[in-house]
Amino acid sequence: MKLRRPIVSELAGKRDHRANRLLAALEPEDLAYLAPHLEIVALPKGTILYQAGETLRYAYFPHDTIVSLVADMSNGSSAEMAVFGCESMVGLISAFVTRQSIGRYVVQFPGVASRICLDRMHEAINVRPSIRQLILRFTEALLSRILQNVACNAVHSVEARCCRWILSTHDRLNQDTLPLTHEFLAEMLGVQRSTVSIITRALQAEGLIQQGRGFIAVTDRSGLERASCECYGKVRRNFEGLLPHTYTKT
Repeated sequence: MKLRRPIVSELAGKRDHRANRLLAALEPEDLAYLAPHLEIVALPKGTILYQAGETLRYAYFPHDTIVSLVADMSNGSSAEMAVFGCESMVGLISAFVTRQSIGRYVVQFPGVASRICLDRMHEAINVRPSIRQLILRFTEALLSRILQNVACNAVHSVEARCCRWILSTHDRLNQDTLPLTHEFLAEMLGVQRSTVSIITRALQAEGLIQQGRGFIAVTDRSGLERASCECYGKVRRNFEGLLPHTYTKT
């Protein structure tokens, strides 16, 4: 059974909100303005932050976790619409008017996040111009990424898209061994599990990854970048242009 509630972390005093790269990009006085309203929450894998249609109450700034926004179809299939990691915030952009979730927000990798009440976040945007500018830049970068992914899904192969997803996860978790399963990748890519198995075996045979039970290890990042489509580089460069330092340097 999937968890429905984040857990207020007992490690709150040992965590730094600046582990999220958007919060780290704020001027000290702007972060100090938000800090009294931020709390650290633990997000176990499988936690559902919101179901489609539910009212959004909080915005989340992931530290070392990844959250996917998933569309669930009437026939039982699902596909990822957007993904959020330490370069992002979750829940604010789609909550300016209706505050209703447009899909299912589910935690894909366990970790922690900074959380703030949406009312407080809207207040900060209204009274702090630098915070407002940062959120506008993030909104443009996120919209660009989503639209690029729409084009990518229409014209690029599953193999190239799989490489793009592995690379993006590598960026966000900043570690070579990634807790990726074939089942998870199949859901995110909108394909059959058997298709993912064929692709990952081929990538392993080429020396780009090493896979095991419940994990994929990146062994040749440059090779993965060559095997990926152009969309990975375009999205990354756009994010870095609008939001410098939102990705670690590799």
